[in-house]
Amino acid sequence: MKRTRPGATRGGPHRAKKRFGQHFLHDPGVLARIVAAIDPRPADRLVEIGPGLGALTVPLLARLPRLEVVELDRDVIPELRARAAAAAPDAELVIHEGDALEFDFAALAGDGPRLRLVGNLPYNVSTPLLFHLFEQRHAIRDMHFMLQKEVVDRMAAAPASDAYGRLSVMLAAYARVEKLFKVGPGAFKPAPKVDSAIVRLVPYAAPPFPLPDPARFAALVGRAFTMRRKTLRNALKGVVDEAAMRAAGIDPQARPETLSAEQFARLAS
Repeated sequence: MKRTRPGATRGGPHRAKKRFGQHFLHDPGVLARIVAAIDPRPADRLVEIGPGLGALTVPLLARLPRLEVVELDRDVIPELRARAAAAAPDAELVIHEGDALEFDFAALAGDGPRLRLVGNLPYNVSTPLLFHLFEQRHAIRDMHFMLQKEVVDRMAAAPASDAYGRLSVMLAAYARVEKLFKVGPGAFKPAPKVDSAIVRLVPYAAPPFPLPDPARFAALVGRAFTMRRKTLRNALKGVVDEAAMRAAGIDPQARPETLSAEQFARLAS
């Protein structure tokens, strides 16, 4: 389990690549807490994103007959296979070589059980990767991710809080977000300069409020938060007029960060 994509150095062990902002998780206590939070069962279809050198892969394989992983860095795959085989010789590790940002998780699930996704997501691609995954949420049962704590705070933020924004609104429409626990820098080598956190995401079978036009909802939320300090009247000028705002029960003088996801859905309707 890694902060981002691992790689090898000639003639020596794998080291974190500074240009990728890599930080390798090594704390066995944190790993045990993550596995306990996931609570994998033999019949589950687990997919780990970015397994790296297998810090989380190995304890998961101890609980599962089969684990699938998506890994971009081909340099790390031989060592990952070797570690998995040595630790869990009776378990099957299936490696999909590719970029999780482009990977088709829905196709992987097919007509079988919905996927359970786990991983330590890179800081630099965490938000676009989350949006990519939520486009395929019908194929996903739940997700357990380690992310930068600031990102997790944004994901779970309530309206009118400093962390509240586009990510908060979009996730509120599509998943239950649960902050589990914080992970300090000392759990990684090298230690990052920020805290991390574990989050659980459970996609809704249907949005918790009427959402007849998801594409318009997403576009409106994105537009509003590009100008979050302006009033809705100004931020959404040319998109939603004042009469429509008032008809939806929204004050045109309100600022975007004060609206709930359900209110944004009303505006989009």
